[in-house]
Amino acid sequence: MSDGVLDEAYERLHRTGPEFQGWLSNHGPMAVEALVRHGHPHRVHRWLDDYLGRLDELPRGLHPIDDWRSALGDPKRAGDWLAYFDRQLREHPWRAVLGTWWPRLLPGIAAGATHGVIRVGHAVRALDSDDENRQRLTELGQALGYWASRWQPVPGIDRLLTGDPDQPGTDDLDVAAALAGLPRIDDQTGGVRDRLVQLPGVPRWEPALATLRPVRSPAEAERGLTTLVHQAGLDYLRFGHAEPVMLVHAVTAPTAVLRTLPALDRGLWAPSFAAAWAATAAMTSVYAPVNGIAPPTVTPATPAEVFARAARHGDAHVVKLADAVLDAHAVSGDERLLTAPGYAGQLI
Repeated sequence: MSDGVLDEAYERLHRTGPEFQGWLSNHGPMAVEALVRHGHPHRVHRWLDDYLGRLDELPRGLHPIDDWRSALGDPKRAGDWLAYFDRQLREHPWRAVLGTWWPRLLPGIAAGATHGVIRVGHAVRALDSDDENRQRLTELGQALGYWASRWQPVPGIDRLLTGDPDQPGTDDLDVAAALAGLPRIDDQTGGVRDRLVQLPGVPRWEPALATLRPVRSPAEAERGLTTLVHQAGLDYLRFGHAEPVMLVHAVTAPTAVLRTLPALDRGLWAPSFAAAWAATAAMTSVYAPVNGIAPPTVTPATPAEVFARAARHGDAHVVKLADAVLDAHAVSGDERLLTAPGYAGQLI
């Protein structure tokens, strides 16, 4: 990566808050990391020149975090959370901080429409090169702080995270069938918070969520996540027309979890898969229509050109979707995935 450009971009972005215009997520750190990662550092500062004007200032703290449990999910404490993680990452190795906080934050994976975990995934990838400089540590701290301040569980996630991997069930981990069996909420209007609160009232929601048995090994968790990203990318082609922006997160949230696995203790991989499945399932159930459409026809392109088109389009969601499906394509070789970013570019 062009390390200098990314670090300069982080410097500019870290004077801004994690949200703007109420509670819209600041996509800047995620988008610039993807642009640099895929060889487009020349676009970063011009993109930021346009994007920074819409962002809010860094929020001020109220008082230091003492009882972290009571402060989880309190957006008024965003400034306090940012200061807390900044201090933690100055005093402790970043993998130790991540390892402590990942299991605490994971049940609240719906935070900020899943942007909390997505931003953490991008930050970890930037640090995983062992370039532990101040800008990248600050970015991880701001990502964790954002997740903590907007911490929000997916209804029913507790049962998944405490599930018994030896429970009866098929040997196959059929992610495609589980996604196909998800119910939909009746009233698909309003913001993500208004939609998520409807899930407990959907009779088939928790049984559908439990369709995927707990994984039985770290290797199975990694395979399950890889398959989940792949299938969610294909589902975007069928359902993306209904909610072009929000359904991107059904793909990018599990991608962020998958990217974070190597930095975590392998004992955390199974609950990480469970939480990622809950996030993708929830975004599908509250935003996707019951019936999909035929996948679109998009001009074939190489992976490099797929991302170049997304970079030229410039929308952060198009860029991040391209980033995610290129990872999935590299593993699966499924050419259909390469049409998703172009389709999103047509819709957004």
